[in-house]
Amino acid sequence: MHCVRFACWKALTSLSAVIAGWGGLQGQESARQANVIVFLADDLGYQELGCYGQNIIKTPHIDSLAAQGIRMTHFYAGSPVCAPSRGMLLTGKHSGHAFIRDNKNPKGLDHIKQKVGWEFPGQYPIPPEEITLAEALKSKGYATGAMGKWGLGHFGTSGDPNQQGFDLFYGFNCQVHAHNHYPRFLWRNDQKEQLLGNDRTLHGETFSQDRFIEEAIGFIDKHQEDPFFLFMPFTIPHLSIQAPQTAVDAYTTTIQEETYEHRGYLKHPTPRAGYAAMVTYLDQGVGLIMKKIRALGLEKDTLVIFTSDNGPTYKRLGGSDSDYFKSAGPFKGLKGSVYEGGIRVPMVASWPGKIPAGSILEEPAAFWDLMPTILNMTGNAENMPKGIDGIDLTPWLLGKGPRKSHAYLYWEFPSYGGQQALRMGRWKTVRQKIFKTGLHTELYDLQTDPSESKNVASLYPAVVTEMEKLMSEARRPSKVYPFKNLDVPGQ
Repeated sequence: MHCVRFACWKALTSLSAVIAGWGGLQGQESARQANVIVFLADDLGYQELGCYGQNIIKTPHIDSLAAQGIRMTHFYAGSPVCAPSRGMLLTGKHSGHAFIRDNKNPKGLDHIKQKVGWEFPGQYPIPPEEITLAEALKSKGYATGAMGKWGLGHFGTSGDPNQQGFDLFYGFNCQVHAHNHYPRFLWRNDQKEQLLGNDRTLHGETFSQDRFIEEAIGFIDKHQEDPFFLFMPFTIPHLSIQAPQTAVDAYTTTIQEETYEHRGYLKHPTPRAGYAAMVTYLDQGVGLIMKKIRALGLEKDTLVIFTSDNGPTYKRLGGSDSDYFKSAGPFKGLKGSVYEGGIRVPMVASWPGKIPAGSILEEPAAFWDLMPTILNMTGNAENMPKGIDGIDLTPWLLGKGPRKSHAYLYWEFPSYGGQQALRMGRWKTVRQKIFKTGLHTELYDLQTDPSESKNVASLYPAVVTEMEKLMSEARRPSKVYPFKNLDVPGQ
């Protein structure tokens, strides 16, 4: 079914593919379609990059991308946790409409478990009817590759990355497998690639991040004459805290350590230095890929985006000391929370000659905007899937043309007690612990109170009523991800 749908869609768009072959934005001088690289960090906080105010961790390569492009200060992840956020980036839908809404593992897939092993069965798969960004670009002649962490369905299911538009996938399919950065094996499409010298302990011979970068550089080399979409859903700085010792050594003399308990993940002897090393190592990987792009003369033909899938993690889990690094900046909440610290993330975009250097954008936007923006900026807007929630940010990024703003941004998260949030201009509503306490709405004025420290719901009842109505209208119930106290029978 999936292949038939894709073939028919490709046939219907063959004429537009020829037209789009003139490249980039319509009417511009490039003779080729623009390449696209999306770097997606894992659990990187809003203020863990130098260009966003980090004073301890060094990130010169990402800072350079921001200096030559645009830095967004009100950009949001799709969800406060990994899988749904990545799914929303790839499908252009927010969590009221997206299929993947939580880090849920499927049941009843014994045939898959027998093939891949019971230890890492993978997360709930994207269904075949969903059109991903990779599929949309692949149908226009793009080579498509993803290196890193998938978490959207194992091989043999409809969520198989090769069934969702990617020619090449290399990395961790299951998110649980990705909790160790020195794994025994990685996946090259549906084939296991053993990594000798690794035994899932704190150290090993092959750091997974190094393999992702090597594969990405090989992919760029192979497709340097073709338009390509390179998706880099990194696994760092997600736990466990692990990095090559040379990277850690760069911080051990400058960062003062504090002993704290590790739970659920490997214990690192110098966790603060280890975490800083992970972020800097991520930055170095970005730098290596950009060095290859420049060496091939592709920089002016390549749109580059860097962001993170959600906010930073918790010290109590043996992870980043987010208070020490001020990882979430001035915002309340961390990973798993729909307060700003859990969902507001860095977003940097660079395209020399197109995006004005040194730009800063305060317009609120989110992951579901990336699909329409990328398709439009590459000259493929006519290939936009129907029913998406995103808007085209191209005029905002280029600094010209008529600009459209969101009426609101919406999140729901059927985990961590059940949460809901909606941003409308300066206002943001939040609901916490919905499963236990029901629908109690908090209201914050982000213009005067970005840290969400003062609930002003009692002062603006009309605003609360309007936003509660929007929260109800923004969603449709999901059979796969039921939401207690939100789903209404017969709705």
